[in-house]
Parts: sequence; C-alpha cells; structure tokens
Amino acid sequence: MKHEIRTLDNGLRIILVPMPGVDTASVMVMTGTGSRYETEKENGLAHFLEHMFFKGTKKRPSAKAISEELDGIGAVYNAFTAKERTAYYAKVSKEFLDTALDVITDIFLNSTLPSKEITKERGAVIQEIDMYEDIPMRNVSDVFDQLMFSSGHPLGRTILGPKKNILSFKQKDFRSYHERHYTARNTVVCVTGAFDKNKVLKKIEKEFVMLRNGEVISPIPYTESQSEARAAVKHKKTDQTQLMLGLPAYPYGHPDEYALEVLTTLLGGGMSSRLFAEVREKRGLAYSVHAWTDKYPDVGAIVIQAGVEHAKLAKATTTILAELKKLRRSEIAVAELIKAKAYLKGTLTLSLETSDRVAEHAATSVINMGKIRTLEEDIASIDAVTIQDVHRVARDLFRSERLNAAVIGPHSEGKTLHSLLKI
Repeated sequence: MKHEIRTLDNGLRIILVPMPGVDTASVMVMTGTGSRYETEKENGLAHFLEHMFFKGTKKRPSAKAISEELDGIGAVYNAFTAKERTAYYAKVSKEFLDTALDVITDIFLNSTLPSKEITKERGAVIQEIDMYEDIPMRNVSDVFDQLMFSSGHPLGRTILGPKKNILSFKQKDFRSYHERHYTARNTVVCVTGAFDKNKVLKKIEKEFVMLRNGEVISPIPYTESQSEARAAVKHKKTDQTQLMLGLPAYPYGHPDEYALEVLTTLLGGGMSSRLFAEVREKRGLAYSVHAWTDKYPDVGAIVIQAGVEHAKLAKATTTILAELKKLRRSEIAVAELIKAKAYLKGTLTLSLETSDRVAEHAATSVINMGKIRTLEEDIASIDAVTIQDVHRVARDLFRSERLNAAVIGPHSEGKTLHSLLKI
C-alpha cells in the first residue's frame, strides 16, 4: 500500500494513503501526547482534554452541533487517549469526506473549552473511571502497569487519572496543557481510503498552516532496573480472578522486535497457541488466555492475561510459567515457527483492510518512529525470524527476577502469588 508524507513549514506532517477499491475515507488527527506526558498532579488531564474537544467551537458552538453534523452523514467518529498519543477521527462514506475533514479539523484547532462544560464533564469522566473499576478484566492492566513501571513514573499511572485530579482541573490547566503539547511539530494529519489528493492537501494546508510550531516535549525516560520478581493483589469481590503476568521486553525498533512478536504469538496468539492448548484445552483452568506485547519508543513488555477460578489461581500461574520455562530451555519445532509466522502475518494483513485502521496504524507509526513501516516490510521482517532468534529472545527475557504478576479478586495478599514466580 503506497503512502505519501508531506511536512509543512511549521512542522506538521500530513500522511496520505489512497486505498483503491474502497468506498470509505477516514481522517485522523493525532498528537504525540498522553498520560505519559503528565505530572502527577496533571494525571488524567490529557484524557479529560480529549473529552472537551467535542464540547464546542466558534463554528459549532455545542456538543450537539458537532454530533448532529457527523451523525447526519452516517460517520463513525470518536477520539482516544493513550499513554503517548491522543487522536480524533471520523470514518465516512467517501462522498462525505469534506464534511468529516472539516469537523475534525475544527474541533482540533478551534475548541473553546468552555468552563461550564468542564464542570459538567467532570461527572462523565468520573463515571468512566467507575465503569472501568467495575470491569476487572480491564482494570487489572492498571494494577499491572503500576507494578511494572511504579506509580512514580508516568507509565505506571492510569490514563484516566484519579478522581481528586478530575475534580481539581480548571480551564487554565487545559489551556496550559494544550499550548504545550498541541503543536504543529507534534501533530500528524492522516487521510486514508478514497479521496481527491489535491483537494485534501489544499484543505489541510489552509487550515493547519497557522498552528504554532512549538517544541516537541520529550517524556521522562524509563530505565528498566528490575532485579526481583514482584506481585500485586487488588482485593475485590468478583466471580472470577483476573491474572496478568508480564516481563520487561523490547521497544519499537529493537533488532529483536519481530522475533519477540513471533515468540508472543506462538505462546498466546490464537486458539492453537501453547497457552490456549495447555491452560484451557488440556486443564480447563481458564476460558480466556492470551499474550501480547506492549511497545513504547524506549521500553516494552510481554504480557499474558487469563481469567481463572479463584481456587485455581496458583495452578494457572504455575502452568503459564511452565510454558515460559519450556520456551527458554528448548528450541521450537519448524512447524510451530511456520504456523506462528502465518498467524502473525494473517492477523496483521486483516487489521489493515479498512481505512480507519490504516489511518491509526500510519499516524501511530509516524508519531512513534517518524516513519511508516509498510505491510510488506513487516511481513519481510517476520519471515526473516529464525528458530534461533526465538530461542535467544526467550532466554534473554524469560527470567524469574523479571516476572511481574498482578491480580484482581477476593485474595488477601500477594505472598503466596509471589512465591510462585519462578521460571
């Protein structure tokens, strides 16, 4: 899939990805900021600001005006805040791209952040926090991140922030954060699907040329220094225990990044993976068990999650760790390598079939790495992974002193869990 990246004089990057044969178009404006760029007192501000962008502009003075215009063209639209990026997007039938581009551009550049709406939106954000607190399958990742990165580092804090912060933010806090991070050099505008290239370029250049250049603020770096296994238990009355196990791993661009992806896939990707076969099919310890990688520009993690019966937490933990031990001690078979690669390439290809997913992939790549890795490049890198590469990565990463285990459920303390963390 061909793409084009243009940079305006103020540093704004424009990504254009035409997709022949599709009848949709997507526009995404992404800026390189998120909860990782917040101080402890600001934690939650990036996400709250994202909410506020939909509360009105001079041209569209209310949330209702914005939503009615996008609903009126059948758009799929939203925004999201992550640790290191925040994005606003809309996907539409190709004939409505002009409207979608105009609305998303307007809310990104011209939001008024009215004080009365900030007061009202506090309640919605606090309800969102409460909602995720009531979803242990989701909330366990917050427990894990705090354990993995510590609450003293922004990566260890939640994206939504604590309620006390949400209740304290004032309009000046939003404006200050916005001025620091929503700058041209820290922003990409991506249009994908079916569109008129010249028309789209003209619109973006006209609207974004006045966006201030600004400085690209670097986040507090994370230095991995774990020397012993760690466990954390959040006591909660639940019907199922949520378990998350993980270890520090590689960042974007690491020489073994793709070997790690292959290793993670054969461990917990799909219904024929080692963990699914051993934990669910053979032993019936969990309904859901899977593994994935989290990656940032300077650090990464390999993560395994399972929902288990309370009384079988220890058995599930030791069963998962036994699979890590096998991978560290023995090389995998050729057939397993071939299957893992095919699964990884297939899921990656399918994930880039639609204009909105292509837009997110392209914008995230440019924000994180300054370039787009094409599907063809990804597939070639996956194909180049050898059995020896996978084994080397397993031996490097799978060590007892690097283990982290987070649990949500009716368990009193983590000593028993901690005693199991051995590979």
